[in-house]
Amino acid sequence: MTADNPEVPRTLPMVLIDSFFALGLFSALMFRILIVFTQWQVQWFRPVWYAGVMGYVLFFGFRYYISRKRRRVIADFCLGDKLEKDLPLSADDRGALLYLVNSIRKSRENMNYLFIFVLSCLAVFLDLWMHW
Repeated sequence: MTADNPEVPRTLPMVLIDSFFALGLFSALMFRILIVFTQWQVQWFRPVWYAGVMGYVLFFGFRYYISRKRRRVIADFCLGDKLEKDLPLSADDRGALLYLVNSIRKSRENMNYLFIFVLSCLAVFLDLWMHW
């Protein structure tokens, strides 16, 4: 791999993608159930909070890595310029585009966002119910 000829990256194995997805869901759950521990199990508040924070540190570190990798592929292969100027795409350019498409397609981030949204709504309703 050189600056003139960047290497086409590969997507990560699904087991790794799924593991970080599960970690993101776990962390989201930890933060949302804190509302319960403030009322009934105060001694568990800090351990649950630390579990959520540490999970998010790892999860968002991973998400940052993936986002940075995608951006680097776009820049290294000058994909934006080539597409805007309707320039011909080499086999490596197509491989880079295929990597981006597969990376987005394999990603579980949309499910993570949905899970966080639903859990957040439930946490708000649970808090309102507990204090009504």
